[in-house]
Amino acid sequence: MKIYTKKGDNGTTGLIGGTRVPKNSLRIDAYGTVDELNSYMGVLRDYPIDEKYKKQLIEIQDRLFTVGASLASDPTKAKMKIPNLTNVDVEQLEIWIDKMDMELQPMKFFVLPGGHLVVSFTHVARCVCRRAERIITDLKDKEIVAECVLTYMNRLSDYLFVLSRKLSQDFEVQEQPWHPRM
Repeated sequence: MKIYTKKGDNGTTGLIGGTRVPKNSLRIDAYGTVDELNSYMGVLRDYPIDEKYKKQLIEIQDRLFTVGASLASDPTKAKMKIPNLTNVDVEQLEIWIDKMDMELQPMKFFVLPGGHLVVSFTHVARCVCRRAERIITDLKDKEIVAECVLTYMNRLSDYLFVLSRKLSQDFEVQEQPWHPRM
């Protein structure tokens, strides 16, 4: 099977279910941004971080493929069974967040991203996650989106923020507080 089909040469792509849509449609933007986020998760895994975080990131990447498959499906025509996201997936993120948060000092200020490349990339991933969440929110206002997708993405951005703080601690990076100029 060749990687190229030439069907997209006219600026359209196929959803699961066979519907062809413009490549700049909101649905394509949504799952394309989720795919971008998934790639950043791979970047995070490439750093020498604790193995438990690498395992968490692999599980999250799996769920992001599930999110992508859900978003890439025509909700009215797709007959193909795709994996589903559940509240258990959201709860797992919350468990990981709470465990990391217990090891961190309470936040007393906003934090400027940076200090170590892995911390910076974690913040980039958080921002891409937030962008995906905004696009999915817009899509949900116009079309059908699976129930748990938006909740999962919201909790994932929280996870990435707490992970950035935990990695700062692990790499002994001083968090840089934001001091607004008044």
